Amino acid sequence: MASDVTSNPHDFPKRRIGKVPFRVAKLSAAVSSLCALAQQPRRATSVHFANAYSVALADTEAQYAAVLSNPEALTFSDGVPVTWVGKRAFPDLASDWQRVYGPDVMTGVFDQCQAQDLPVSHYLLGGAPETLAALVAAIERRWPRVRIAGAESPPFRPLSREEKEEQRDRILSSGATMVWVGLGTPKQDFVTQTLCAELNAVVLAVGAAFDFLAGAKPQAPQWMQRTGTEWLYRLATEPRRLARRYFWGNPRFLVAAAREPGLRRPKHISR
Repeated sequence: MASDVTSNPHDFPKRRIGKVPFRVAKLSAAVSSLCALAQQPRRATSVHFANAYSVALADTEAQYAAVLSNPEALTFSDGVPVTWVGKRAFPDLASDWQRVYGPDVMTGVFDQCQAQDLPVSHYLLGGAPETLAALVAAIERRWPRVRIAGAESPPFRPLSREEKEEQRDRILSSGATMVWVGLGTPKQDFVTQTLCAELNAVVLAVGAAFDFLAGAKPQAPQWMQRTGTEWLYRLATEPRRLARRYFWGNPRFLVAAAREPGLRRPKHISR
């Protein structure tokens, strides 16, 4: 069984769905352990939140699968369908396998930093300039004790080597202990892995969390999130951008999950 509270998220059990090894945890335990990790002298860790589309991509793209399978990385169950499959495939961990949703983790970390005045500083990387400005304002208003070390909206194009080095240096000089990356899947996961190798920080790829917390995009109603139909809401709000993600990704996720022997019997992989 996964512990409700652990000081090291690398101690959470790891179970595979498709080609993605997920850390099994309750949301509250994940939040607390990430806050604790960010306060450790050696804290460099890349954190990923994988949903059905992530599993589908990993099933077809070896480089992406390698990012999520990095032994030093943490990959949590971001989607309700992934959580359902995990509970069925690994009944010994069913009670602990919760959805650890990127936006909920970001909110939970800020809540804990605010309530306990934790010595954790945050860097925000991603989003359009207006979204990023709205996000910073929302954090300052809702969590005034949270320390924002820096924020930047990178250009919507590949960065040159010099630009990447300058970006890394800005984050380093900020002294941030947690770096939140909102650049979209799969780009943000590659960026997160690269930054983790260069920074002594917990680097988290949180996708649409920037848009949701900034109020730039609406979240699906709670009942849709609980019932696994959130994807219908998002598809309706952004059909052109998300059509491939759902019409290709959902069937491919089912294929990848169905091939996994863990659906027929619990399968453990080493930590």
